[in-house]
Amino acid sequence: MRRLIIYGLIFTLSCLVIIWWPVNDSNCSPITLAKLKKANFQVTATKVSVQPWLGQHHIYGIFQVPASYKESQFFMLSIPGGRQYCARPFGYSENYDDVFAEPGNILIRYYVPTRMGIKMIFQGLFFELNNPQNWSLTFPTTISKE
Repeated sequence: MRRLIIYGLIFTLSCLVIIWWPVNDSNCSPITLAKLKKANFQVTATKVSVQPWLGQHHIYGIFQVPASYKESQFFMLSIPGGRQYCARPFGYSENYDDVFAEPGNILIRYYVPTRMGIKMIFQGLFFELNNPQNWSLTFPTTISKE
């Protein structure tokens, strides 16, 4: 019985360390942030999925973006809790999860690391995370808008 309690405590402590260990999860450089603070194009999510209990890659937002931004060098995702992620556009499509792009637009799906999503849920941000209006993609306006 004593061994079971010790294993339980070790498991619980390990889970807490994994969830709350600080992670440098934002690859936004100061130069990138400076470019995005100038004139830019911002769009909110069309659909959000927050289901970390289903495993990896179940926390994401789907964004409808004009097709001219497909060639953008980078974009920045902002989500509740002050998290910002910089990335290059990839994996765009005409439809994701029963969401279809309007003519002249594409859909971009951006995943949030599951560990970060679970941490935000434990911080009480589940409903904020589930609200598509709280997710935004920001693109630099150096792309021509046709």
